[in-house]
Amino acid sequence: MLDLLIVLAFVVYAIGSGLRARSKASQNLQEYFLAGKTIEGWRAGLSMAATQFAADTPLLVTGLIATGGIFMLWRLWIYGLAFLLMGFVFAIGWRRAGVLTDAEFTEVRYSGQGVLSLRVLKAVYYGTVINCVVMAMVLVAAVRIAEVFLPWHEWIAGGFYNAMVGLVEGMGLVSVLGQSVLGFAPEIAATNNFISIFLILAFTALYSTTGGLRSVIATDVVQFGLAMVGTLVYAWIIIDAAGGLAGLPGRLVELYGTVQADKMLSFGPPASEVLWPFLVIISLQWFFQMNSDGTGYLAQRSMACRTDRDARQAGVIFAWMQILFRSLIWLAIGVGLLVIYPFALEDMADPGFAASREILFVTGVNDYLPPGIRGLMLTGLLAALASTIDTHLNWGASYWSNDIYARLISQHWRKREATSKELVVVARLSNVLILFIALAIMANLGSIQEAWVTSLLLGAGMGSVLVMRWLWERINLWSEAAAIVVSLITAYLLLFVFQMGDDQDWLRLSIMAAVSTIAAVGVTFFTPRTDDATLLAFYERVRPLGFWGRTARLAGHRARGPLHGLTLRLRATLLTAGSLFFLLIGCGRLMLAAPDASALVTWGFIIAGLALIPLWWKDAFVKEELKVDRSLPTPEEARVEEEGMKNVE
Repeated sequence: MLDLLIVLAFVVYAIGSGLRARSKASQNLQEYFLAGKTIEGWRAGLSMAATQFAADTPLLVTGLIATGGIFMLWRLWIYGLAFLLMGFVFAIGWRRAGVLTDAEFTEVRYSGQGVLSLRVLKAVYYGTVINCVVMAMVLVAAVRIAEVFLPWHEWIAGGFYNAMVGLVEGMGLVSVLGQSVLGFAPEIAATNNFISIFLILAFTALYSTTGGLRSVIATDVVQFGLAMVGTLVYAWIIIDAAGGLAGLPGRLVELYGTVQADKMLSFGPPASEVLWPFLVIISLQWFFQMNSDGTGYLAQRSMACRTDRDARQAGVIFAWMQILFRSLIWLAIGVGLLVIYPFALEDMADPGFAASREILFVTGVNDYLPPGIRGLMLTGLLAALASTIDTHLNWGASYWSNDIYARLISQHWRKREATSKELVVVARLSNVLILFIALAIMANLGSIQEAWVTSLLLGAGMGSVLVMRWLWERINLWSEAAAIVVSLITAYLLLFVFQMGDDQDWLRLSIMAAVSTIAAVGVTFFTPRTDDATLLAFYERVRPLGFWGRTARLAGHRARGPLHGLTLRLRATLLTAGSLFFLLIGCGRLMLAAPDASALVTWGFIIAGLALIPLWWKDAFVKEELKVDRSLPTPEEARVEEEGMKNVE
């Protein structure tokens, strides 16, 4: 009962936040989707972290540690580079662009006959296809959590429950939702999961559609706090049950042998294995991905910030919460579960080994947490799920209301401006539409892993052009269109024609990145430039960084000013990343020392990480803007710069 009271308290808070924000959210789309650009940087950063704190991620981490050791987590940690790059380089640009969605950004950045078509294509592609697939994968993962904590067949009266069983069977959902990790009959498991998912979605949709982004962020901050406190308490209990941090390495050696224990606890690659395919993956995937410039809900949070400095701070806070603080807690849990629930090494060859280890994250909660604490952890997990769903509902609805209804249907087809009231109504109805599409995809989703691999491939095809459009003025409408088309074709060939398996994931990623980038850059040189008026308006509004010398001269600024600004931002990014990763390795090794780990090396990482903080702290949290030289050049300077920029162009 105490557990349920804790869950209900959070439900009441979330619904209340939606009702409190309803009045402001109903005014117009900027209030609904961007909270009137009033969000502080720390709240935006925690909201990003809450969304990334998805219900399936701790399960994934637990499985990765069991199958490949701590080193395998670099496939997740490496995204810290992308998060910091967004914070220092792109977040301010998103905020200054003055758009509601990244699809709308298309018409601000490009010119030409196909701009509207590209905007609509991206709205449907990102806002519906990608968005709903991600929601479907999260919902499937949530089924595992719900089955353990929500045994509705024990709580609901027999007559009503039997009617629900008949409904689920009539809808044909037993085969979809009927897999049970606890051994329930398929119809019982399917009915329990159906009730859980329905209630979670109804609750999430209620507050997110009512209060817009304000209610989403308000609940996200609480959700992240609950999730962090819950997992911290869980980690404390699991480590204690496993014999304490100091005794963990010895217990691992007893259970798995010195070689395997060392591999499990190593933050670096095992010297005895050929790992260059894995290294190729982690060196490419952080950049060649669908959100490489923050496209999506990360851009939305940046656009909602009250100042440029807040937008930058949001990205930096997000990276540190996501990569350091959250990861250290999950590391302790993942390694502790290896001791509490040991396995035989030969079991690692079993195809279902990873899934069997992933579910132990939930099993440990059920087995070891006392009432009250378990309710806190359950609330944290449900909050993590809700924070992911509410963000994707709100973000997806922004495309339908702003890009499809307002721009395509009202302005282009009906030749009129939609009123603020009808746009907010469309936004709220779009939430429901997206929800049903996600449920339909979930019901037909054969494999989460297959969907995830496909999304990674498509993202690898888009990543480079999304970054280049900010940093290089020559990128145009057709560059981005080429990247989309080539990505779709190449993904189909790699997955279904050549049928490259998961063991060749690194090769697929490399091929996709190379082919799409070559296509985008190649098309750029054989298609018309974006017209000077559009580029100049974009430059004066956003003040982009990088290779914008020609447009800078049109604005009367130094041609090398934007490139100088990019250098400063990249320097801040790399210094922050170095500090982040050094502290991650050092603190992780201090907590979970491998049998042959050197204490001197461990403290060396920690000292290096701390020593770098003063070098980037002001750039991230103090300075209003990193200084970019935009002064007018002298005639002689202008002549020299013009000659130099001709070589760049």
